[in-house]
Amino acid sequence: MTETDAILALIALFEREGYAHVEPPVLQPADVFVELSGEDIRRRMFVTQDASGTELCLRPEYTIPVCLRHLGEHGAEPAGYCYGGPVFRMRPGEAGEFLQAGLESIGRADVSATDAEILGLALEGLEHIGLTAHRVRLGDMGLLNALIDALGIAPAAKRRVIRAIVSGQGLASLGEPEAQGQQEHAGLLAAIEGQAPQAAKAFVEDILSIAGIARVGGRSAGEIAERFLARAANRTGLPDAARAVLERYLSISGDPDQAADAVRLLAKDAGLDLSEALNTFEERTGFMAARGLDVAAFSFSATFARNLDYYTGFIFEVQDAGRSDGKPIVGGGRYDRLLEHLGAAAPIPAVGCSFWLDRIVGRP
Repeated sequence: MTETDAILALIALFEREGYAHVEPPVLQPADVFVELSGEDIRRRMFVTQDASGTELCLRPEYTIPVCLRHLGEHGAEPAGYCYGGPVFRMRPGEAGEFLQAGLESIGRADVSATDAEILGLALEGLEHIGLTAHRVRLGDMGLLNALIDALGIAPAAKRRVIRAIVSGQGLASLGEPEAQGQQEHAGLLAAIEGQAPQAAKAFVEDILSIAGIARVGGRSAGEIAERFLARAANRTGLPDAARAVLERYLSISGDPDQAADAVRLLAKDAGLDLSEALNTFEERTGFMAARGLDVAAFSFSATFARNLDYYTGFIFEVQDAGRSDGKPIVGGGRYDRLLEHLGAAAPIPAVGCSFWLDRIVGRP
């Protein structure tokens, strides 16, 4: 089966399940990806300009373009979409243009059932194109955020904690002293500490604009702002008691039922109320089992996290048991904040996943 054949087979499957086939334009506004994914994405995008000088990029992924289309056509009304085609991203050791397929469910209020449906369709899709030997890894940004909030950790420290988990460095990196550069800019760092990322970035960009600074050392004002935001986060420490609870949480792994039991015990021992996040976690597991998914074969890992601000809950990835590089062949999750970032008046529930077809069809 070729990658094109795989796309056609997946789209046919998803359309039968009620997901409308859409194909957003290849050329997309670059700023929206940078604003939502951080300056790091700029180094991986293929960027150009239109005749008026507006910065555009070749579509690096489908989720944001699909969400923009949904907002323009349906607003907060529920709808489901599937897609398949080329995306463009600089990837070390892999082609910059590659084919992706996937599906997005936007606006459904039955959150746990929809999460289970997306995972179920992802696994059914893999079987549909001939891949049955796989491993499923689960995470939960909602559970992690609920724990951090229950511990009373400040917003700047919260961002740093999540960044440390996502990077794989763990909490050991949080005790580093202030660097000399942080001391030199203490006033500015104090001003943005605790602000929401977008507000802090805009504040720093305004300061640079007032000072007449456009670029420093090849970095744009936006990139400089990102560096200041990271430095502000690094100023905030983590109390020993909170660190101990987080370390215990990050050691939790196992199937979803085992993980839920371990988190519930942790919450009880630490005197924290995580009932809402845990109830959602267990409800989702129940819907997975009701769909006939082998929940006991899934692996939850508390260290599995994503650093994009708009991920709010369930996240997952599927790995090919025949690959040795550990790269996911399907990845997805819940992103209830994304559409609000894109202009919706309020958060809109949404979840989806994407297939890396070059890793599936062209697997070693």
